[in-house]
Amino acid sequence: MDDFFEPMTMGELTLPNRLVMTPMTRSRARGGLVTELTAEYYGQRAAAGLIITEGTQPCVLGQGYIDTPGLHAPEQVAAWRRVTEEVHRRGGRVFVQLMHSGRIGHPVLYPGGELPVASSAIASGERLYTPRGCSTTPRPAR
Repeated sequence: MDDFFEPMTMGELTLPNRLVMTPMTRSRARGGLVTELTAEYYGQRAAAGLIITEGTQPCVLGQGYIDTPGLHAPEQVAAWRRVTEEVHRRGGRVFVQLMHSGRIGHPVLYPGGELPVASSAIASGERLYTPRGCSTTPRPAR
């Protein structure tokens, strides 16, 4: 591994080293918003060649886990912008991991109490932690 700390090219992106920080769900985004603590967390890791963020839902019904961040409302975009600005300020590169959880979701996670949306209307049978405690995932709407 002599070249571990050498630059690497990925398409049009040149990384200063081959260290890639992989996604890890942190469940700290109250109301779907990342915080200043999130900016500090990712900023502290800016020396990695590339940071891939925690799973981030692209739409309301894409959320499957409590307190995960979104990237579908203006206030969420603004919150993530603070994170990316901090990473860039420290010389880092960051990509967001978009994650739609499909049938792993629950109506208590959605403002209107809708059912999760998935590629098929088959319940996962899994249990997940919600604001109301552990619940079995329901059959998706579609």
